[in-house]
Amino acid sequence: MNFIPKAIEKYTINHTQPEPELLSRLARETHQKVLQPRMLSGHYQGRLLSMISKIAGPKTILELGTYTGYSALCLAEGLQKDGVLHTIDINEELRDFQKKYFDLSIFKDQIHQHLGNALNIIPTLDLKFDLVFIDADKPNYPAYFELIINKLNPGGIILTDNVLWSGKVVEKTQEDDESTRALVKYNRLVAADSRLETIMLPIRDGLSISRLKL
Repeated sequence: MNFIPKAIEKYTINHTQPEPELLSRLARETHQKVLQPRMLSGHYQGRLLSMISKIAGPKTILELGTYTGYSALCLAEGLQKDGVLHTIDINEELRDFQKKYFDLSIFKDQIHQHLGNALNIIPTLDLKFDLVFIDADKPNYPAYFELIINKLNPGGIILTDNVLWSGKVVEKTQEDDESTRALVKYNRLVAADSRLETIMLPIRDGLSISRLKL
């Protein structure tokens, strides 16, 4: 579902800074070789992730859902010089693809890959995070939130992708649609939690920004 008219969408993209060459190559190879390339953050959203990260200047970033590594590289652009980014994905087949592009980037020593179930890995990370990006399996979004909220530094930011879910969040939910039900629950959680300030943006499939109050 397109939430913004095509002409306006094209205009905004045309007036947004181009993606770095390495990310352009990564996107091209993703579309050539990987299933479901629409899962890629892509140029416009990628530049937004980069901008938010640069404004926040995080020392620690956590990403849930690496896919082919595009969003991790965008977020890493805002890392402090001694900062680290931990990214978790359950798909073993994409690990070498991710590492190839991480190693080609200037952030290769700052990005740490984790393979497995994020629900099991998050509790093992002995860190507090300044920035978290959630873009993994939708049914576990509420569970991720419960794990992450206690690992967020004051003033820390949670970015959450796919929160509009092709508009399904405002439609009658089908009985077997676990993903939509979870997203509706998650959106209510972050909007109602008094510890957070949250804004939802109708960008691509919906992106919410939640900030833990100081």
